[in-house]
Amino acid sequence: MEDLSKIRKDIDIVDSKLLELFEYRIELAHRVAAYKMKNNLPVYDPIREEEKLKNLRKIAKNSENADAISNLFSEIMTIGRQVQYSALADHEDLGFTTVKDIDAGIDTKIAYYGEIGSYTEQAMKEYFKEQGVGISMDTFEEVMQALENEDVEFGVLPIENSSTGTLSDIFDLLAEHDNYIIGEQVIDIDHNLWGLPEAELKDIKKVYSHRQGLLQCSSFLIKHSDIETIEGQSTAASARRVWTDKDITQAAIASKNAGKTYGLKLLQSSIHNEENNQTRFIVISNKRIYLKDSKRISICFNLPHRSGALYNILSHFIHNNINMTRIESRPIKGKAFSYRFFVDFEGALENVDVKNAVFAIKQEALDLKILGSYIPVE
Repeated sequence: MEDLSKIRKDIDIVDSKLLELFEYRIELAHRVAAYKMKNNLPVYDPIREEEKLKNLRKIAKNSENADAISNLFSEIMTIGRQVQYSALADHEDLGFTTVKDIDAGIDTKIAYYGEIGSYTEQAMKEYFKEQGVGISMDTFEEVMQALENEDVEFGVLPIENSSTGTLSDIFDLLAEHDNYIIGEQVIDIDHNLWGLPEAELKDIKKVYSHRQGLLQCSSFLIKHSDIETIEGQSTAASARRVWTDKDITQAAIASKNAGKTYGLKLLQSSIHNEENNQTRFIVISNKRIYLKDSKRISICFNLPHRSGALYNILSHFIHNNINMTRIESRPIKGKAFSYRFFVDFEGALENVDVKNAVFAIKQEALDLKILGSYIPVE
């Protein structure tokens, strides 16, 4: 039997030769980058890479090594692209401007989803420290449109709940509208059942709330299956409806602020499923700005229908040592079975690694939008 130490020495010799050749290949990648930058050529050429991998598989002396050879050279080419992207990213302007603070004055107009007493209004007041003029909107779309029309300076929308997950509609709107995330606020959600002053729980036949409110209180509603659930515009709007209709059989799931605002009676408190029920809200602007200390970035992109497309995109986070905190996909309107990916990751827009990753993704995706950079609530 061959001595193990001798085999290891042979491996060391081979590795030394591989290292020398690999470093020369990286040097060639730098030269390729300079040529492509001068001639305005794309870094990624999937057709060439696919043909190269096929040829390498064919000329392999041992066909059993074909898959391993393909994997090895695929990774080498990925690293080569990273080298080229790094060289080209130095000249990339992401188009965002740093600001010292994001404050509201007494006359600053801020659009928010829902009505007076809603959780979104509460998030707005907490983020802007009770400053600004809040303008309630009936739909998420109206908040986005008010910003684009410059009728307001900021907007506030719910985007994720700790028990029911993300509000997919918001992601679609962020992709479609020219607005950007500049901040976030997390609110403790305390859902309560409200009725008219003369009502009792046994009188209730219908309960109104926003879709999220109904979902977050599903356990309570299952226990009271005789009560009909009806989806309303918002939790606060549902509370107002109970007050307006003056029907003793109607109730609303809403916040304590909303119930008190409309003079309703608390029929049962804290009926939500999760004890630590929280909702994350985003603050948005129509300007491409971010606070200097921002350390989270949100982007979206869609990809060509090609094997390994998502893998290649995600590799840019890995090679640049960037930590992704969330990824999800949404179907693209009007394009059957096509999806847009939404990613949150840690980092600052001025960081070299972030610029490299964003530039690389921009080159390989069909489209890319930076949704914003902001300081996350820890």
